[in-house]
Amino acid sequence: MGADQGFSRKPEFAVKPSALVTGASGFVGVHLCRRLVERDWRLVAGYRRMGPGPESAAIAGEYLPLSSEPGRWQAALGSIDCVVHLAAHVHQMGPAPPTDDAFDEINVQGSRFVAEQCARAGVKRLVYLSSAKVNGEGGELHAYGVEDPPDPRDAYARSKLAAEVAIRDVCERTGMQFAIIRPPLVYGTGVRANFQSLVRLTELGLPLPLASIDNRRSLIGVWNLVDFIETCMTHPDAAGRVWLVSDGEDISTPDLIRRLARAMQGPARLFPCPPVVLKTAAALAGRSGEVRRLCDSFTLDSSPARELLNWKPPMNLDEGLARTVADYRMRRHV
Repeated sequence: MGADQGFSRKPEFAVKPSALVTGASGFVGVHLCRRLVERDWRLVAGYRRMGPGPESAAIAGEYLPLSSEPGRWQAALGSIDCVVHLAAHVHQMGPAPPTDDAFDEINVQGSRFVAEQCARAGVKRLVYLSSAKVNGEGGELHAYGVEDPPDPRDAYARSKLAAEVAIRDVCERTGMQFAIIRPPLVYGTGVRANFQSLVRLTELGLPLPLASIDNRRSLIGVWNLVDFIETCMTHPDAAGRVWLVSDGEDISTPDLIRRLARAMQGPARLFPCPPVVLKTAAALAGRSGEVRRLCDSFTLDSSPARELLNWKPPMNLDEGLARTVADYRMRRHV
C-alpha cells in the first residue's frame, strides 16, 4: 500500500477548508500537519514555545502559549473552521510520577482556555485528543466501550478526563461542536518512549522472559490516528461524541515482539516466565507500571467509529510496524 492509498476520501468543501493544530511539533502533530497539507487544508500550526517553524512553507506557524495572550489566539483563529487540540503535558513513567497539579495548568486549564478562544472566534468544531487511559488501566479481557464509566487511575488520566469535561462545558454553553478521541498506545515513525524501547530490545535480540504472557492490547498506528482525526474534523456525525479508536487488531505482547522481529528480518528470542514473577520483580525494582503494561490486557471497542462514521483503518498492523522499524533504524544510523 502506498503512502496515501486507502485513506478516506477527502471531504468536499465549497472553499478551501482551514484548520489550526495545537501541539504541532509533537509526534502526532507533525504527522497530522503533513496529512492536512497533503489534503489541501489551509493550515495554522500552533506552538507553545518559541522555536523552529513549520517544516513546510504551506503551513503558517504561530506562537500560541496556552492560557495566555488571547489577542494572539484571536488573530490566529480568524476564519478557521476547525481546531485540533493536541498540546498536552504528556504521561510520564517513573518511580515518582507527577502529581495532579503538574498536569492541571496545561491539560485542564489550557484546554479550557483553548476552547473559550475557539468559541469566541466562531470556530465551528473543536477536536480534542484525549487518551484511552481515561477509561482505566485494563487488566482484563473486557474491551472498554464509550458507555463505560471513566476510571482514570493516575494524574495524567485524571487531567485528560477533566479537560474533556471543561471542553464539553464550553461547547454546551456556546454551541460550538466538539469531538473527543481516546486512542490507546500510538506507534509509528518518530515514536519515542516505551514503544521505541521495545523496538530497540527486539533489535538487540536479547532473550526476553515474555513468552508466558497471554494478554491482548489495542494499538493504533499514527497514520490511522490522523486519518480518524480528519474524519472527526469533517464528518457531520462525529460531533458531540467521544470516540474510542484503534487499529482493530488486538495483539499480545509476545506476538507484537515476534512481528517486530519479523519486520527486522531477525529472530524473536522469548522464553517463558510466569507473569506473577515478572510483576513481583518489577515491584521490587520500582518498575511496576512498565511491566504491568507488558503483562496485562488493555482493549478498546472501536466498532462505533466503523459503524457510525463508516471509518476503516487505512493501514494494517504489519505495515505500520514495518514502517516504524525502518524509521527507527534510519534515525539510529543518522
